[in-house]
Amino acid sequence: MRTAALAAIALAAVAAGAPAASRTVQVTMDKLAFGPVPSSLRVGDVVVWVNRDMFRHTATAPGHFDIDLPAGARRRMLLTRSGAFAFTCRYHPGMKGVLRVAK
Repeated sequence: MRTAALAAIALAAVAAGAPAASRTVQVTMDKLAFGPVPSSLRVGDVVVWVNRDMFRHTATAPGHFDIDLPAGARRRMLLTRSGAFAFTCRYHPGMKGVLRVAK
């Protein structure tokens, strides 16, 4: 019985120190606007950019990323750095957003 209790405590300690699992989130472009950017993004998460508009768009954060999406396209982007990354569409500068990525 004592061995089982110690094993349970050890497993709980390992689980508590384990990093959070990465997740996949989506940011949609539609009607010349970026949809909401999910909160609580972390390094290791994947952002899927989806262009539901009839126009070509980009998600561009100079020096960090430049995702080019023809109408109807999807692209995946792995988040590799923490920080706040303001992005725009190169073709439609009124389209703006911010990815806030924690470690």
